Amino acid sequence: MISPKRLKKGDTIGMVSISSPITTERVQACIKKLEEIGFKVKAGKNLDDFHGGFMAGTAKERAEILAEMFRDPEVDAIFCARGGDSGSQCLPLIDYDAIRENPKIFMGYSDVTCLSTVIVQKLEIVCFHGPMVSSNMVDHFDAETEASMFEVLSGDRPCRFWNPKGKKLQVMHPGSAEGQLVGGNLCLISAGLGTEYELDTEGKILFLEDVHGDVGETERNISHLILAGTIQKAKGLLLGQFTDISNVNDPSYTTIDCFRELLADVPIPIMYGLESGHDFPMMTLPLGADCRMDTETREIVFNW
Repeated sequence: MISPKRLKKGDTIGMVSISSPITTERVQACIKKLEEIGFKVKAGKNLDDFHGGFMAGTAKERAEILAEMFRDPEVDAIFCARGGDSGSQCLPLIDYDAIRENPKIFMGYSDVTCLSTVIVQKLEIVCFHGPMVSSNMVDHFDAETEASMFEVLSGDRPCRFWNPKGKKLQVMHPGSAEGQLVGGNLCLISAGLGTEYELDTEGKILFLEDVHGDVGETERNISHLILAGTIQKAKGLLLGQFTDISNVNDPSYTTIDCFRELLADVPIPIMYGLESGHDFPMMTLPLGADCRMDTETREIVFNW
């Protein structure tokens, strides 16, 4: 795996959206926030383009701007402004040679999972499931989210995953495993099955998180991964934040209850309660890194 150079204060951040837009006022707030925490900024010109009401420009425009950020020698790292919808449209249009020839920190989550999967799997470049500028930094960049981001993007390696104070990692199935960390948003991984961009989990540690909807939708997506053999091929499973997922008919039956039933016969170590996903604090994960998980010590360590 290719590991991008570490981030440092004073670097230039290229801010992009391969999915949904933000308002012009929000663009300015994002630039201001990045400058406040010590960076220079180049903002993609599509960020406030409400194409069709939910896309940050056409798929071709989004793909071209992303490639420009990777080619630009002044840009040190690329942060996504937000997720949303429509990122998968860009996948056939992206200049992957531009990314391969100019490996840089690329960070985002949610709808960005579709591109992170390709960067890790096809280009063999480590990228990062971490906070986005508009979604996580502007209004509520809490100290633990910020510390985790800088530790993973700038700090020493290997690094140990840590949950925020008072948030204990939980064990569903005991055991230990080691493999490449892959994954991200459950909906996007489920939607990618059967395409050339499908996530390969063979011999790897799979991380999953999701947001919104109800437990029935979560059940459908997890069942889809089980029926496809995606989860069973993994060496281990890490479950992050499942945020704002409701069960109107039986609130006592939670997402974790659903997982326990569906995964009862999957013979791999499983840990849950990782504070990474669509909530706060939001801890950064290095996708593509080597990952060791041990349920006895409740330790997760990354190296890349």
